Amino acid sequence: MRIEVLPDADAVAARASEFIAAQAHAAVQARGAFHLAVSGGRTPWLMLRRLAAQDLPWEKLHLYQVDERVAPAGSDDRNLTHIEASLLARVPLPPAQVHPMPVEAADLDAAARDYDALLRSTAGAPPVLDLVHLGLGADGHTASLVPDDAVLAVADAAVAMTGPYLGHRRMTLTYPTLDRARRILWLVTGSGKAAVLARLCAADKSIPAGRIEQRNACLLADSAAAAGKLEVQ
Repeated sequence: MRIEVLPDADAVAARASEFIAAQAHAAVQARGAFHLAVSGGRTPWLMLRRLAAQDLPWEKLHLYQVDERVAPAGSDDRNLTHIEASLLARVPLPPAQVHPMPVEAADLDAAARDYDALLRSTAGAPPVLDLVHLGLGADGHTASLVPDDAVLAVADAAVAMTGPYLGHRRMTLTYPTLDRARRILWLVTGSGKAAVLARLCAADKSIPAGRIEQRNACLLADSAAAAGKLEVQ
């Protein structure tokens, strides 16, 4: 895993937007489209605002969610609410190429299967995303692959539902989908992530994040999260 340590969350967000823009142009040149999946979090919202100012081939970009809480449309708990404000309101991304997770459905398991089918129709069967952005929870979760949940064992679907976690069920991409991605981009900021970040970098499989394939991963961390313990590669 390639590691870059930057001064603060703003610098991480700026570097991430540059990284995504470069990957977008490379993907479009190589394959004619760019399939990007994003997670939630404060630093990612900064990243998306920065990304909106980048020169991207928006007409060739497909945007997916890594995970989403089951909550009403427009709720602050929804990642989509922040994606819309930070990015979608600012760029000419065709609406048909924005793929929100259908967490308002009455049958959530069927909705997860529908999102799985969508991924297969747009990104291949099995789906291969060009870039997946991931965050890291203090408990070691990433996406909504949360400790001790049955979702960790899902190997036969691209998308699955979790049980209740911090007040919400969630829809999430599964390990096989994440591990097939051409690139993984980790964004980790804040001193509260220092201990778990060290475990991620050690590929500690006792935490969900540590089980993600690291071969094609890039980690952007701020100095607080790195806590002077990460060796830049």
